[in-house]
Amino acid sequence: MHCDMGFLRRRRIYYLVPFIFALVLLSPPLWPSVRQFGDRVRQTLPFAYQWKVQQDFVPTQNELDCLYGRTPRSSSVKDGELDPIPNHVHFIYGLSNPYNKPSAGTFDFLCYLAIRSAIVGMKAEKISLHYTYLADPPSPEPNASPLSNPWIRHLKDDIELVYHSPEETAALKSSPDATWQAAHVSDILRLKLLQEQGGIYMDMDAFGFRPFTNLLKSSKDIILGHEGGNRGGLCNAIMVARKNSSFIARWLREYDGADLSKEWNYHSVVLPKEMELQHPDEVCTLPPNAFFWPTWTWNHIEFMHEQLSSDEARKWAAEIDRNGGSLYEDQLAYHAWSQMAWERHLSKLTPEVVRTRDTRFNILVRDFLQDDLGR
Repeated sequence: MHCDMGFLRRRRIYYLVPFIFALVLLSPPLWPSVRQFGDRVRQTLPFAYQWKVQQDFVPTQNELDCLYGRTPRSSSVKDGELDPIPNHVHFIYGLSNPYNKPSAGTFDFLCYLAIRSAIVGMKAEKISLHYTYLADPPSPEPNASPLSNPWIRHLKDDIELVYHSPEETAALKSSPDATWQAAHVSDILRLKLLQEQGGIYMDMDAFGFRPFTNLLKSSKDIILGHEGGNRGGLCNAIMVARKNSSFIARWLREYDGADLSKEWNYHSVVLPKEMELQHPDEVCTLPPNAFFWPTWTWNHIEFMHEQLSSDEARKWAAEIDRNGGSLYEDQLAYHAWSQMAWERHLSKLTPEVVRTRDTRFNILVRDFLQDDLGR
């Protein structure tokens, strides 16, 4: 009888093991690690789509002509008719209020670095930060004291702050009750800004390393960069456009009646690629490494943020110097893919970390820091 009871007790313990394991996994402090493990497995499986995204590529002649300002003019455009695209960089931040939605975040160090890249790397003639909420600590009121944010105070002498009311941004939705994320509202706002003013649009996790001189003289009214070695899309995280672009007008019409609550990147990445295939004469397309390489895949994110040895750091610093501030000869900017890299790497950056920890990303952005920042 004692043997039978002991056996039953052991069986009960064995039954409890999966439940204990599940409770451990569901513990909030472990959620980021569990999520990252799942992402890594999903992205590195042998047949994962990510392998297509990070596959090797060779720039086409048309892409190189676009990059270096050699794209021929359309026969319908006469000499002297095209004005240069303004060297005016637009950023958008704070369309959601972190006071009510903490996950929206506040304008932070990474945002500061992005704008500094436009000042130092791109040598922008004008920089506009379009916003609704910038206060730090967050306030329930829109447009409440942007200068309460310390990073805005560091930048205030070099940027124009452009306020957009909640009513204005809500009107960008296809219908008043549409359940769009702020990112989708931003997708439309950025297109409208370029359509009305022209210039360069940059996401708040995009970094420009050199002036876009050749792109601003393009014979095409919009310049977009391919995302991925498979060229699966044209990403709207960095765009260069002349105002009144027919391509952007067509793109905006595609948002009419769209239900963006059921998608993430179709209208922002896949659709412009489809449109470019239908209207190739209206858009100038760049090779993947101009704006969006390395990509968002697990391996590429690690490549950008892994710790380098002293010898590796010296090698990459010399390479970046040879390329005028970029990892690669044909690279003008880098989109840092914060949606994929924030938790693992970007959220941990500080001025001290950027100055002292040698990663490819840190070496790229180190010169954007103001000398007295964090000292």
